[in-house]
Amino acid sequence: MDLDPHTFDEEFPWRPDQHYRLLIDGVQFFPAMLRSIDAASSHVLLEIYIMESGLTATQFIDAFLRAAKRGVNVQLLIDGFGSRGLSKPDRARLREGGVQLAVYNPLRFALFGRKLKYNLFRTHRKFLVIDGRSAFVGGTGIADTFVGEQAWHDCMLEVRGTTAADWQALFTQNVRRWADNANAPEPLATARQDGEPGRLVYTSGGVRLQVKKILLNRIRHGRQRVWLASAYFIPSGKIRRALRRAALQGKDVRLLLPGPVTDHPSVRHASRRYYARLLRHGVRIFEYQQHFMHAKVVLVDDWCTVGSSNMDRWNFRWNLEANQEAEAPALAADVRKMLSEDFEHSEEIHYKLWLRRSRLQHFKEWLWGTIDRWLTG
Repeated sequence: MDLDPHTFDEEFPWRPDQHYRLLIDGVQFFPAMLRSIDAASSHVLLEIYIMESGLTATQFIDAFLRAAKRGVNVQLLIDGFGSRGLSKPDRARLREGGVQLAVYNPLRFALFGRKLKYNLFRTHRKFLVIDGRSAFVGGTGIADTFVGEQAWHDCMLEVRGTTAADWQALFTQNVRRWADNANAPEPLATARQDGEPGRLVYTSGGVRLQVKKILLNRIRHGRQRVWLASAYFIPSGKIRRALRRAALQGKDVRLLLPGPVTDHPSVRHASRRYYARLLRHGVRIFEYQQHFMHAKVVLVDDWCTVGSSNMDRWNFRWNLEANQEAEAPALAADVRKMLSEDFEHSEEIHYKLWLRRSRLQHFKEWLWGTIDRWLTG
């Protein structure tokens, strides 16, 4: 199998007729996704990074099997590393029940050594397509970590309209390389209706960096507000400079980042080495306190993007990512409300206090920053 991470080099156009619904946390988005699977009449397509056996995965597997039993074409593309927690019995249930299960870039020990880098290419995308008419796009995995008292804080965007067919095209191009008998179901016709503009944007393992380019352009040309939420924040120099310049121009620039509750403390330490200079130039930084903040959302005025892409170099270097961007005042208002509430549950980092942080904190930033530069350089 050729491990070139590319899917295809098509740029999807803006579509005028999208309808959006922002779903916050697993208590909202999991039931909505399950209901949509049960309502599917033609096909269900899922591309996911994390899928782990447990109560949540069982609910989805049961829904996939019900759909397959009534003749719906169900195809899953799971990542070979992120979904290693999906048990063999669960995989067997899916396949025996008529679900086409493909694995993106399975880990191969023979690749260690000079070809180690091929094991680093991952599909980090998280999206579900129903009949080619609607899609759920965001940052979740199919795992119990997104439900319960200590649930990871995340969101999914339900998109209804012709963009769903673009999400289907993205899935089909990728799954063909990893499934033995992949087929491409036709999207069901979508009635033309009023809506708001939107489009699919994606990255392909260090080659196609559309998400990053669009983000830079939006930050540079925003008028009032630049709010960015990211579970992992190790941005490029260009993004850091754009954020600083936007703040110096008087724009309301805020970062919502994980606090002490995180699955990768090392990444948090590496990202904190950027705080001082950002703060000095007027960027406001908030660390979320209640749970692990796992969302990937950017709001610039009435434009927003929701999807799988964190704003860090690792994502742009190794991963397949995909986001929905929208020019939608109503959706922007919902995103603004969500982030405003998140800021209230966060601790704001202040520049003068940050300068007085401990030597131990300085050391952790230096250590993990050095390791990060080595891994992503």
